[in-house]
Amino acid sequence: MVVFIRRTHLTLSALLLTAVAGMALILWQGSGSVSVLSAQPMGSPSRVVVVDPGHGGEDGGAVAGDGTVESGLNLQIAGRVDALLRFLGQDTVMTRTKDVSIHSPEATTLRQKKASDLKNRVALVNGLENAVLLSIHQNSLPGSPKTHGAQVFYNGVEPAPALAATVQERLNSSVNTGNGKTPKRISDSIYLTKNATAPAIIVECGFLSNSTETARLQEPGYQIRLAAAIAAGYFSTEETS
Repeated sequence: MVVFIRRTHLTLSALLLTAVAGMALILWQGSGSVSVLSAQPMGSPSRVVVVDPGHGGEDGGAVAGDGTVESGLNLQIAGRVDALLRFLGQDTVMTRTKDVSIHSPEATTLRQKKASDLKNRVALVNGLENAVLLSIHQNSLPGSPKTHGAQVFYNGVEPAPALAATVQERLNSSVNTGNGKTPKRISDSIYLTKNATAPAIIVECGFLSNSTETARLQEPGYQIRLAAAIAAGYFSTEETS
């Protein structure tokens, strides 16, 4: 009996270590590594999470002083968020998995491509039943290069305010130490969140106008902390809504 118990404990320990190692792997490598894992969902998700890496392709978004382009960082961080959510059993859809614009073929000018890209993202979100939108972006405030930190913005569709609050709380405790921020309602001038019929948040992960934060945002370890905070905030909201 003693031998049996010890062997059982060893087996359980091995499974736990495998799960932790698997989670660490997908967080480090991004969503592309999920295909080599056989993780079992932890529960039945009640929503489909649309993970949206902002910008892409010709629309690179904000650009840091060292030339770092927002769209690439958005894709890296969003990939980690997507991988972690799926590892934990959540159904997800990414709006893009490469550094491309998702505009329609008939769009030819940059302005047309940007408009078409946003319309297609909205159509994707609104075409899914019981969806929630997590859009990943980077901030920039060239006139204030010392400004830093991650901040969450939300639209008016329930439970977006609660989701933003829990994600912001996790970000404040994880990456905004001593620099806590408050979630804010998104302006109606933002096409994506204004036209999405699903609850939506935009996570501005940091400021590319701050050279120190720009360097930090490129570190895999820091991206993992951001992804973990966002995922923790999401699941906390799901448990209480």
